[in-house]
Amino acid sequence: METTKIDRLVEKDRKNLWHHISPYNEKNPPMVISEASGAWITDHNGNKYLDAMSGLWCVNVGYGREELAQAAYEQMKKMAYAPLTQSHEPAIQLAEKLNEMLDDEYVMFFSNSGSDANEAAFKIARQYHQQNGEHSRYKFISRYRAYHGSSFGALSATGQSLRKYKYEPLAQGFLHVRPPDSYRRPEGMSVEEFNLQRAQEFEETIIWEHKDTIAGIIMEPLITGGGIIIPHPVYMEKVQEICKKYGVLLIIDEVICGFGRTGKMFGHMQFNLKPDIITMAKGITSAYLPLSVTAVRKDIYETFKKGDGESHFRHVNTFGGNPAACALALKNLEIMEKENLVGRSEQLGERLKNELEELNKHPYVGDIRSLGFLMGIELVEDKLTKEPATAERVGKIIAECKQNGLIIGKNGDTVAGYNNILALSPPLSCTDEDVEFIISVLKKVFENNK
Repeated sequence: METTKIDRLVEKDRKNLWHHISPYNEKNPPMVISEASGAWITDHNGNKYLDAMSGLWCVNVGYGREELAQAAYEQMKKMAYAPLTQSHEPAIQLAEKLNEMLDDEYVMFFSNSGSDANEAAFKIARQYHQQNGEHSRYKFISRYRAYHGSSFGALSATGQSLRKYKYEPLAQGFLHVRPPDSYRRPEGMSVEEFNLQRAQEFEETIIWEHKDTIAGIIMEPLITGGGIIIPHPVYMEKVQEICKKYGVLLIIDEVICGFGRTGKMFGHMQFNLKPDIITMAKGITSAYLPLSVTAVRKDIYETFKKGDGESHFRHVNTFGGNPAACALALKNLEIMEKENLVGRSEQLGERLKNELEELNKHPYVGDIRSLGFLMGIELVEDKLTKEPATAERVGKIIAECKQNGLIIGKNGDTVAGYNNILALSPPLSCTDEDVEFIISVLKKVFENNK
């Protein structure tokens, strides 16, 4: 693209576009992405980068899948839109397919985004308790450092103070407990002991707040955007046990962890959980079109079928379950199964983990955490004190990776002083050569920053 045209494009961007979660920077114009294929994106200057974040943790099958575009095109020609106040075949087929994948009985409520899916989950949980005569149950417990969305209810559940700052007060009834950050556990305490202690905080909070006021607990199988914090299995087992003990609904947020990211089809399958409600988005369409799901256990759904005229779920989403998005999602899931991308996620993640293990010796690497094709590298100023790395040090690593053709992420705008974890979430369709490129660039950049 000629220079004058590029300059005009950037100028129009500056004039008309407000970028997501990005501070204004006059000296550093945004990358204008012009095309993408596989794991690679190309900017308006012709520079190519391996996108090791899959966009925003979402392009699981990779870019440029013509069969996905074709599936949406064929559905749009046949019927572009139908609201789910009625029904349509792609939604019916997709709901059935998701139940097969979950190997359980759920009823699917379709929305547009992860935030929407979690908002629906909160309303369903509150109404469910109301219809069971437990009118005092309205509170939800989440975890500090967790992210559950940007709308008011989802943001209230989010445990990231920088995401909330200047938008409060938010919705009432959202409580938080400490995350199972095993890297920062007390000296002399085992990982298992620490995780059990952290899980116990849910029960303590339920008791302190009065057990009859708690509607649900919401959590990702592992905290992703808050720093790739992976629990020990005993933690998840204990939380599920606490939910059953007190009649609290367990809501599992699979927006990032779902659809193969962790090496299982859904992240909660790593921990043998049976959630009451499951929320999904991102990887369900590999972000080719907006779509999300709130999967509700069948017996919970049944309570909405009986009672007075206000017992039904009085919630609507104009674009939720769009026929083209559902048709595309079905094709996306077909690709995942045909190419065994869930198994591929586990294999590639294991390779990435083994090849980058040597970075643990780096003076500024405190901890490396991974599950499936998802990795967090926690940077510190001092390995002994575990003082979090400065924003400058984190930014320098990310910038140098980009200069070498690799896009990585970080847990930005979460908790002050703890935005020090580099994140990798590459497409599950990465080739062996793609993974080799990721490894080589990271090793080179860390070697240059000792």
